[in-house]
Amino acid sequence: MTSLAQKNRLVAIRAALFGLAMLGLAFASVPLYRIFCQVTGFGGTTMKAEAAPGAVAGQVGVRFDANIDPRLPWKFEPEQTTIRVKPGARTQIHYLATNYTARTTMGTATFNVTPSQAGQYFSKIECFCFSEQVLKPGESVRMPVIFFVDPKLREDPDTAHIDEITLSYTFYPVENPTSAR
Repeated sequence: MTSLAQKNRLVAIRAALFGLAMLGLAFASVPLYRIFCQVTGFGGTTMKAEAAPGAVAGQVGVRFDANIDPRLPWKFEPEQTTIRVKPGARTQIHYLATNYTARTTMGTATFNVTPSQAGQYFSKIECFCFSEQVLKPGESVRMPVIFFVDPKLREDPDTAHIDEITLSYTFYPVENPTSAR
C-alpha cells in the first residue's frame, strides 16, 4: 500500500504544479500578448521606430480617428482627418485635446491600425500615446504624432493592395497614475 500512497502523492504534486503553472500563465498572458503584438504588428498594433527610412515613390492614404471613453470629460480630435503620404517619409500630424472640467484630469490613449495587416508597417517615432497626458482645468493641448508607413507595405502580397490606413486612438481616464506629475 505504501507504493500506492506514494503514487497518489506524486499524482497530487504533479496536478498541483500543473495548476500553479496554469495560474502563472494566466497572469503572464496579457504582457506576453502585448509583447507579441508589438513585435509582430498583430491586431493592428503599430511599431515603434527611431527614424524613418526615407521616402519612396507612390502614396498611401492615412485616416485619423479619435474616440473618448465617456468617463473622461475631454474633447479629442485630429487636426486633419486624412492625408496622403509617401511610404518611408517622416510625417507629423497633431491631435487636439481639451479638458472640459474645472479640475486637472489625466488620460491615456490606446491605439490601433486598420486594416490590421498594415499594423506591422505603420511605425511611430513620437506619439502622445507613449505616456499619460495631464490637462489642467479648461486646458487645450496640441499633441503630435510622428510616423511613417514602411515601404515594405507594397512588397507584402497581403498588404500591397492597401490604399488607406486608419490610425485610431481612444483616450481613457487614468484612475491611478503611474508617474508623479
